[in-house]
Amino acid sequence: MKKTIIAVILFSSAMTSMAQSGTNSPYSQYGLGELAEPASSFNRGMNGLSYGLREHNQVNYMNPASYSAVDSLSFIFDAGVSIQLTNFNEGGTKVNAKNANFEYAVAAFRVAKHLGLSFGIIPYTNIGYNYSNTERVNEFVSMNAVSSTYTNTYNGSGGLHQVYLGAGWEPFRGFSFGMNASYLWGDYTRSIVNSYSESYVNTMSRQYTATINSYKLDFGLQYAARLSKKDEVTLGLTYGIGHKLGADPSCMIISTNSQTAVSDTTEYKVDNGLSIPSVFGVGLAWQHSQQLKLGVDYQLQKWSSVDYPQYSNDGASQPYHLLSNQFSDRHKITLGGEYCNNERSRNFFNRVHYRAGVSYASPYLKINGNDGPKELSVSAGFGIPIINTWNNRSMLNISAQWVNRNSDVFVKENSFRINIGFTFNERWFSKFKVE
Repeated sequence: MKKTIIAVILFSSAMTSMAQSGTNSPYSQYGLGELAEPASSFNRGMNGLSYGLREHNQVNYMNPASYSAVDSLSFIFDAGVSIQLTNFNEGGTKVNAKNANFEYAVAAFRVAKHLGLSFGIIPYTNIGYNYSNTERVNEFVSMNAVSSTYTNTYNGSGGLHQVYLGAGWEPFRGFSFGMNASYLWGDYTRSIVNSYSESYVNTMSRQYTATINSYKLDFGLQYAARLSKKDEVTLGLTYGIGHKLGADPSCMIISTNSQTAVSDTTEYKVDNGLSIPSVFGVGLAWQHSQQLKLGVDYQLQKWSSVDYPQYSNDGASQPYHLLSNQFSDRHKITLGGEYCNNERSRNFFNRVHYRAGVSYASPYLKINGNDGPKELSVSAGFGIPIINTWNNRSMLNISAQWVNRNSDVFVKENSFRINIGFTFNERWFSKFKVE
């Protein structure tokens, strides 16, 4: 009962804190924002490995087919936070930024034989940046050279989040399928302000806004085959439907007289101008003797098929309109594994889970015709059992993750992230005998 109350509090906190941005990256000014890390805390210890994993005591919402493996007597609640330090480097100029974020809250339990249910709130994208650049220009006023400066200020906030309800069913031994149905919502505000040091020059600004209320559907399959008494291999497949979001993004062009503060505003809108891509995933996981798990995942996000609105003076009847070829398909491959000597042992150290993983993702952003940053990440972590007088099945998941986003042209990012997740495992459905 104590953990149930804590679970409700954490879920409520997650709903309110999702409005906060989990990034300071200037790359979040493009598209729908910076793609959020979708994995839960135990997955993050293996750098997001998930598609082929079937866990009886963790919520693996990356593949909804895995819900069918949840223990029949358990109610599992998992909530996670992250702390991140990022170093930005451009042309020898270095800046550090810090973030702390309540990232997700999910739950799962079995509703019938071989049928599991899960629900929760998870992030989709994050937007958060604020930077500027100043340049000096020479003007001629009354035949005299005058030196002045202009400053471009870039600011953005917002992001997308999803509340999902999912189910996984194992109709016959070894084969499972599942689905997550999500409500996707959020908004963003981005602005570019061009101002001059001279008071007689108007300040020009562009402000981009959108509000999204839509859906998201993800499907999963898993097939587990036993190779021997001690070895089992699981193949996992996932598919997320790409579609229009039904949102009408707008762009406002604002000219402000610096002396009178009078503004002239022109607004443009693009009907149904935002989309999410189709996502395909495949993973293979091998388990040996209920101790060692190794796996590989591959993910393809079809961003190349997504158009996005841009403001440009290219002769179009409306300067704010949809443009194609702004993104590339994103390919991501992950290798990871976990070792636990004996999760049912009375020895504390034998029950600790040791995890590690590495990933590489190709760039999907195109910025001024150049590819955006490619991403390399490495993680390591622990699953620490929580043992006390009233529960010995819950777990504290802690992992450290290093993420390098590298570009030959643009800003380079190095992030060090600490992920902390609490998995509360309640024994809810047991029957008691009375003599």
